[in-house]
Amino acid sequence: MRVALLTHEAFPDEAKTAVGLLRYGDHEVRAVVDREFAGRRVADVLDGVQDAPVVASMDDVPEVDALIIGIAPIGGRFEESWRPDVRAALERGCDVVSGLHDFLADDPEFADLAAEHGGQLRDLRRPPDDLTVAEGTAGGVDATVVTTVGTDCSTGKMTVSFELRDAARERGLDAAVVPTGQTGVAITGWGLSVDRVVADYAAGAVERLVQTPEEKDLLIVEGQGSIVHPAYSGVTTSILHGSAPDALVLCHEAGRGTINGYESFSIPPLPAVVDLYDRLAAPVSDATVVAGALNTRHLDDGAAEQAVAGYAEAIDAPACDPVRNGVADEVLDAVV
Repeated sequence: MRVALLTHEAFPDEAKTAVGLLRYGDHEVRAVVDREFAGRRVADVLDGVQDAPVVASMDDVPEVDALIIGIAPIGGRFEESWRPDVRAALERGCDVVSGLHDFLADDPEFADLAAEHGGQLRDLRRPPDDLTVAEGTAGGVDATVVTTVGTDCSTGKMTVSFELRDAARERGLDAAVVPTGQTGVAITGWGLSVDRVVADYAAGAVERLVQTPEEKDLLIVEGQGSIVHPAYSGVTTSILHGSAPDALVLCHEAGRGTINGYESFSIPPLPAVVDLYDRLAAPVSDATVVAGALNTRHLDDGAAEQAVAGYAEAIDAPACDPVRNGVADEVLDAVV
């Protein structure tokens, strides 16, 4: 499918969905719509991802099948300044795909335009109607189940999940990511966004996801939030208990000492975070933190190498930066 990615004034750091699609998606990205970077190319900003021109508005986008909102703002609200581009996409008969909490299909103007011009409004965060509470049966899955967890939001859990999947596949394993957020759903075409599910059903939703793929060797459950996050610890717990994993991979960003956006809250020492996750998993599984992934994007190569070594020592487990250097053999060994 040919797509454009809307990232106005958020590319690349605050455009997690767009970057995820550029790095791991099967879509042909024909343009990124971003006022701030218009006139440049994706390759000018990001390495190792699909390249595309950056344009100022939907009017500058070549023929595409869909516009995907690639921004993942805190709270998932729709920004009114995006309305002209969404309107233009619908008037061209394009689908519009959104991972926001504000459902575009519930917007009267967008719904009318979609009906008039034949496009579809796809709200990736809209949960199914038949979810239930967990039954505690995820532990019976034949595959090895690994859940990525973090010291904070946006530390790389989704990215690490896909990197682990690809590394496992290179080793000959039948591996799949279990998507629990809008970006993972956009990349894979299945899954659900757990942060939109009624709290009572959240663990049950993850349990259902883990039990969906058939005959896999390895399932990597995409984590969300952090157990030490003052706002999002609930969804973290639901994913951890609903997935009943066999192992955990702890994701962290080098140099981050406070919760992003909640800077009055410090991230506990790394050994304490490991202990928290080990003890939180204990009621439902024997999973422990067996490996770590460190986001070193702000460091040069020498500093990154030192940071990864220090991180591995701090969590007492093998670690790597899978984006910078690939998944280290000892990390994949620990996971599988």
